Amino acid sequence: MKRVLLLFMSMVLVFGIIAGCSSKDTTSGTDGDSKSGDDVVTLNFFQFKVEIADQLQEMIKEFEAENPNIKVKLETVGGGADYGAALKAKFASGEEPDIFNNGGFKELELWKEKLADLSEEPWVEHVLPIGKVPMTDTDGKLYGMPVNLEGYGFVYNKDLFEKAGIKEAPTTIDELKDASKKLQDAGTTPFSAGYGEWWVIGQHLLNIPFAQQDDPVAFIEGLYDGSEKIVGNEKFEQFKEVLDTELKYANDNPLTTDYNTQVTLFASGETAMLQQGNWTENMIYEINPDMNMAFLPIPVSNDDSADRLPVGVPNNWVLNKNSEHLEEAKTFLNWMVSSETGKRYITEEFAFIPAFDNIEPNGLGDLGQSILDYSKDEKTIPWTWFRWPDGANKEFAATIQEYSAGKIDYDTVLERFQQTWDNLK
Repeated sequence: MKRVLLLFMSMVLVFGIIAGCSSKDTTSGTDGDSKSGDDVVTLNFFQFKVEIADQLQEMIKEFEAENPNIKVKLETVGGGADYGAALKAKFASGEEPDIFNNGGFKELELWKEKLADLSEEPWVEHVLPIGKVPMTDTDGKLYGMPVNLEGYGFVYNKDLFEKAGIKEAPTTIDELKDASKKLQDAGTTPFSAGYGEWWVIGQHLLNIPFAQQDDPVAFIEGLYDGSEKIVGNEKFEQFKEVLDTELKYANDNPLTTDYNTQVTLFASGETAMLQQGNWTENMIYEINPDMNMAFLPIPVSNDDSADRLPVGVPNNWVLNKNSEHLEEAKTFLNWMVSSETGKRYITEEFAFIPAFDNIEPNGLGDLGQSILDYSKDEKTIPWTWFRWPDGANKEFAATIQEYSAGKIDYDTVLERFQQTWDNLK
């Protein structure tokens, strides 16, 4: 009887070990993906904002601690790299991310068949009106969550301006030229010009003459239907002045200056102005914690309307509607903007201006505050490049680079801009 009991207990022990091993083997695949609804799932998060990559990774750790059944694998491609091309390659190879970025407008049209409808998500009621526009289709459905609100212009070093005897911040093209000369005479290089980056010049800088139109959307629609032209347009003719001013007073070799070099030159005090946005704030403070800075407009004229900053939604978080873990991805997005941890990261760690009415803009640095001040004063112009034909921004940049190198004159620049639009529209 004892031997029978001992044999029975041994069998129970063996089966228990086998069951335990089997449970471990089926909990996840080789990449940690879930094989059961009760197991840990992995979300692939593919995003382009390099300036918050480290902080985003830290935020993900806190999310995972609060949501132990969800892991988030972060991959960042941006800065000098082409995120759009990399995203297309991901989908072409079958490595479709669960969460990724979309700029809205034309980009929404291009990717809409891949995107989940987010109209009924709990955070939607808190999105500021400006935040819904890029990702809302003609049926009123919302396909993306705004990352934040951002603005750009010429970031300027207040201390270097004061040292050069510049008492008032320039807001017109003539004042900008005068300030640039004073800075140069004081021994400071006026501009950090990153003309090696296509998006700096072919997207952000060239947005100015588009956005300075009396009705930017109507002007762009006119370019599509042929009722408007870039050649002969007053704002595009005025754009030459700001291009020439920046190039005349720029750092050496602007055509080979990339994003990191451009920002570093400014942050280290070697230049007094930087054509960038408030997304550079963390990087600047890391190099120079005592930087005293704010925004100037990028003026193309001496009109009062020149004193405007381009402010908009830089991009949106979107979800792959074919994701096997769509509900978990929705949980992550909602946590980002509803939990106290997520809100803290958005404002204090990312230094973002939130696009939600339930998130207070706490912890903003000089640049975020400057954008907020311009917005409150209603001195803003839109971001229009998401309405341009796909690929136009890079061709625009190539044309500006040729002009900067002295290879073509400005009449040819405007003709090339028009040709690019007509060929790609």
